[in-house]
Amino acid sequence: MPLVLYAFECPSKAGGTLNQESAVYLSIMASKGGGPKGKKASILDLNKFIDKEIRIKFSGGREVTGVLKGYDQLVNIVLDDTVEYLRDPLDPYKITDKTRNLGLTVARGTAVMLVAPTDGTQEIANPFLAAAEALPEN
Repeated sequence: MPLVLYAFECPSKAGGTLNQESAVYLSIMASKGGGPKGKKASILDLNKFIDKEIRIKFSGGREVTGVLKGYDQLVNIVLDDTVEYLRDPLDPYKITDKTRNLGLTVARGTAVMLVAPTDGTQEIANPFLAAAEALPEN
């Protein structure tokens, strides 16, 4: 478990200097893994997406969509009705229209690169591709 230091007021009889009592207080709080509140905050607030469909991109290029059922402070995510979008075997960076149903899944937080809602998103044409095709070749 990594040591996390928090800046906060600690009891001290020496008027703000770090004495033995303060050092003991800090070491107790560090060993408990918490600061003044004793609880670590999550990196993302995904509560607004509970029971809604989201899209997740993983390191390595995989992409899935599913209904968010739960998550924790390490961004381990539980998805229901998960669908994986398969990649093109010739170009691993290109996602194809082929899918694979996975059902109920747990996505490990260390592999999650992007979490986005699927509602309100749509695919558009690449505006840079048309501009590149219009340029004359040398």
